[in-house]
Amino acid sequence: MPQADIFVFRNADGESPLMIWLDELELTDPRAHAKCLQRILVLSRLGNELRRPLADTLRDGIRELRARIGTVEYRILYFFQGANVVCLSHGITKKAAVPPDEIDLAILRKKLVERNWDNHTERFEV
Repeated sequence: MPQADIFVFRNADGESPLMIWLDELELTDPRAHAKCLQRILVLSRLGNELRRPLADTLRDGIRELRARIGTVEYRILYFFQGANVVCLSHGITKKAAVPPDEIDLAILRKKLVERNWDNHTERFEV
């Protein structure tokens, strides 16, 4: 299995919600930040072969990367564009199931990316 290329969603203003979330996480919980980055690296290595407990399928093509520090759970929502291209939508901190509105947001971003890849993505750089 070839490595997956990792991209992040970029909004109309050119900002990446995931990168903003990761920057805030680095300041508030460096251990969680490091673990989320580690999960992204594993995703790049394993691509669509990545399974539970590190990743799971939600709905409508949206998946989640899973990380936990203590009792706090961190999720990065993402989707595939083809077999080996991943687009990371955004990250959340959760206590129960991933809220439906967060999945809906990732679905909306997936549709935007499908319509205009160049305007709504940028390569992920660790």
